[in-house]
Amino acid sequence: MNMLDGMDVMVISYAAPAIAKGWSVSPEALGIVFSSGLVGMTFGALFLTPYADKIGRKAMILVSAAIMGTSIFLTAYSTSVVALIGFRFISGLGIGCMLASTAALAAEYTPDKTRDFWVSFVVSGYPVGAVASGLVAAKVIPQYGWPSIFQLAGVATLMALPLVYFLLSESLEFYLKSQPRQALEKANDILARMGAGQLDTLPAKPVKRQGMPINSVLDGEYKLPTIQLWIALFLAFATLYFLTSWIPKLASNAGLSVELAIYAGTVFNVGAFFGIVTQGYFSSRYGLKRTIGVILILTGVLMAAFQLFIGSTVLLFVFGLLGFGIQGGFVGLYAVAARMYPTEFRTTGVGYSIGIGRLGGIIGPAIGGVLIGMGLSMVANFLIYAIPTVFAGIMTMYISSKKIS
Repeated sequence: MNMLDGMDVMVISYAAPAIAKGWSVSPEALGIVFSSGLVGMTFGALFLTPYADKIGRKAMILVSAAIMGTSIFLTAYSTSVVALIGFRFISGLGIGCMLASTAALAAEYTPDKTRDFWVSFVVSGYPVGAVASGLVAAKVIPQYGWPSIFQLAGVATLMALPLVYFLLSESLEFYLKSQPRQALEKANDILARMGAGQLDTLPAKPVKRQGMPINSVLDGEYKLPTIQLWIALFLAFATLYFLTSWIPKLASNAGLSVELAIYAGTVFNVGAFFGIVTQGYFSSRYGLKRTIGVILILTGVLMAAFQLFIGSTVLLFVFGLLGFGIQGGFVGLYAVAARMYPTEFRTTGVGYSIGIGRLGGIIGPAIGGVLIGMGLSMVANFLIYAIPTVFAGIMTMYISSKKIS
């Protein structure tokens, strides 16, 4: 499901050069299209994701996939920028819920010692989907036009619905702690398939916190680390979504063909996969906050030094390193959120963290569109966005939760 999430996020970036050429769309207008999807993701993460703590992670994943698949498919039939903005917003609602739900589900089925690795590994499906869709887009868009990639992405997402329904298990912790209807029967069914002993009764239900879901993550011991995590995610999101949205277009502006510009974005996501897995491994060995902080700071330094690689044969490799660093560090912050909050409001905590962070993701591509419209080069843009990347790394190191090393 995270592979489909990555595909559905990146497909607009791969189509952007062709849309801009065919419709004579300005960089500023494209920036609004990119940001509309991120606004949808923010709304989805903030206002839909908390329902996963009531209806279950699996149910929310099904809802998210249905929203994503339908809206992505219909995007192919857009005839104006306004329609693109609307469909990107709707697809963003589903995308915003998907990552939070899958991260929470992974955290609840993995042992404490290696949880950081497995949460990161599950989320690493995101760049894998982005890479796969990039390879397809590079062949399909020049031959069949940009609508074809949205049709393929929409159909692929909708085809996953029966797989999720029949093969994905609901969270055992959700049944034991949230205790929805028939929780004991459903929990015992999962335990039987795991080869574990059966329960006669459910454990005592945790005391439910009163008020809005936001009260849970901003209460008592969670308040300061939550704010620190939000700041780090906000800054990391701003850089990440600037890069994922604009790398193909910037590469095209630099003189690369449409196919090679798409490959630049693809290489970025290949690096992202290895960065996420590597970060998960080192986090399990050397500590989550320290590992993420170092990765983000080094990524900022690489962005600041990007001018050294212009015209070099290693330029695509540098794009891969940028993906390695920004995605590896950024996804590690999901693991921080999954570890920091208890089961009763874990998806809410992860969702709010992603939602607040995506405010940075909204601002990042939009400002990028303005800067590119002003004529700033790729080097100048990378130098500007190196600053929030470094600060994100520093803030991560200072997250004060006792549950995270």
